[in-house]
Amino acid sequence: MDDATLSAYDRDAKDFADDWESQPPPIDLHAVVRQFFVPGPTADVGCGSGRDAGWLNANGYPTEGFDASKGLLAEARRRHPQVHFSTAILPGLDGIAEGRFTNVLCETVIMHLEPEAVRPAVERLLAILVPGGILYLSWRVTEGADRRDEHGRLYAAFDPGRVLNALTATEVLLDEQVGSVSSGKLIRRIVVRKRSTGN
Repeated sequence: MDDATLSAYDRDAKDFADDWESQPPPIDLHAVVRQFFVPGPTADVGCGSGRDAGWLNANGYPTEGFDASKGLLAEARRRHPQVHFSTAILPGLDGIAEGRFTNVLCETVIMHLEPEAVRPAVERLLAILVPGGILYLSWRVTEGADRRDEHGRLYAAFDPGRVLNALTATEVLLDEQVGSVSSGKLIRRIVVRKRSTGN
C-alpha cells in the first residue's frame, strides 16, 4: 500500500467513513455479488468503513473485513460490530492463509498500489481463495499519468494487463468498465472463478 495513501486514510478515517456510509447504496455491486458469489466464508480486502462487509455479512456471506489502515478499521468495528475486522496489507496479505475463503471482494483498492505491486496483489487475492472460489475485483480507472487527490491518495494509471496477466488460472465471468452507482466514478470491474487444480 502506498504510504501517503495509508497516512491519508489514518489521518482522516472518520471523514472518509462518513462519506462512504452516506453515499447511495452500491446496488450495482450488490447485483453482481448476488449473481456470482456462492455461499461460504467471504473476505472484504480493503474494507474501509466496513460498509460492504456489513452488507455481505447480512446477506448470507459470512464475512471478515481486512484493511491496511488502523483508523479505518476502528471506524469499521464501531459501525459494524457484527463483523470481524483484521489488519492485512496488499500485496502480501500477511497472516491470511491460502485457500481460506470461498469469495473475495476487493472493491476499488488496487489503484492505491504502486503499479509493480498490482500483479502480486491479484495473485495473492487468488491464493486466499479455495479452488472454484470467486474473486470480485474493481479499481478506479485513471487515464494518462498517475495522480494524487487533494488528500494525497495515489490513483495509479496502470496497464490493465497487470491484472489480466495474473488471471490466467481463472475463468472470467464478468469484465466491464462502468460508472459506479455509489461513487459516480468510472471503474473497471472483473469477476473470476479460480480454476480447480488440473483444470
